[in-house]
Amino acid sequence: MVKQSKLAVTGAHYGLKDWLVQRVTAVLMILYLIILAGVLFIAAPHDYGTWKNLFSHQWMRIATFVFFMSLFWHAWIGVRNVLMDYVHATAIRLTVQIVVISALLFYGVWVAEILWS
Repeated sequence: MVKQSKLAVTGAHYGLKDWLVQRVTAVLMILYLIILAGVLFIAAPHDYGTWKNLFSHQWMRIATFVFFMSLFWHAWIGVRNVLMDYVHATAIRLTVQIVVISALLFYGVWVAEILWS
């Protein structure tokens, strides 16, 4: 008979979900960059008016917003995992995490303001 040991499971249990989110956000960012490269190859903007016209289309604004939200989510998971692995002082880790979250939220609002102003 096999004796089962009782293991104390600790931690946040992110694992597979975060791995999958990182892959999905990476794919979304790559797709956006391929589309953007194609658009820039077909009609390369040379002045401010042309750039403004490119981002005047709603689909381009939404695609750009999705790109940046994917970038911020991807970055958050990576930074959080590094902090959890290497910063063992809880107060310092929590402080840095709050600073990173605040910065990413600020950047998200800023991106939305730039795209829809």
